[in-house]
Amino acid sequence: MPRAKLNVTLPNGLWVARLSREHPEVQFLVLAALPADGTGIGLVELRGPDLQAVVGAMAEAAAVISLESLQSADEKEIVRFETDEPLLLFAIQQSAIPLEPPVEIRDGVASLEVTAPRERLSTLGTQLGGFGMNFDVEYITQSIDTDDLLTDRQRRLVSAAIERGYYNTPRECSLSELAEAVGIAKSTASETLHRAEGAIIKRHMSTPSID
Repeated sequence: MPRAKLNVTLPNGLWVARLSREHPEVQFLVLAALPADGTGIGLVELRGPDLQAVVGAMAEAAAVISLESLQSADEKEIVRFETDEPLLLFAIQQSAIPLEPPVEIRDGVASLEVTAPRERLSTLGTQLGGFGMNFDVEYITQSIDTDDLLTDRQRRLVSAAIERGYYNTPRECSLSELAEAVGIAKSTASETLHRAEGAIIKRHMSTPSID
């Protein structure tokens, strides 16, 4: 299943975008978030200087309904808040994609990773645009399920190769040593690895894109 990392540019009118741009040296790390009745409730960890001023500005934001400091330390603060502007949360929710914390917000840009089928990722892109949020795709990868990709024999040999350092640089195990360790001929090991590696590479290179 595709896994993507998105860097979402939050609109200037959004309170957290405005606040993070006013304090670009502060990292906003969303540890948890859930939708409520037309609002969103979040747990965020702040890291950086002058956090009392940042927390104070959060409390004064018109879109922040409530705010409670749960933990305070030097250049680190954890707060629980409720807001009626959880646009990013709404976009993710309406795409039927689970939120995968932590979500980092810094200088008006939210960085998040999502795992979903191709059509859901496409829906998320549409939802983000509908809420006035542009985004860049930092990377997108296709997770590989070796249970349905490789035969039992291929999977055991690849696992043994990894464990013995066959794929390390420099290589810690030769093909002959690997074959001897698992009790098969060198030619059999070579052919089995070749087929397994080919299947993994083909699956990996069939990565979809977000429309």
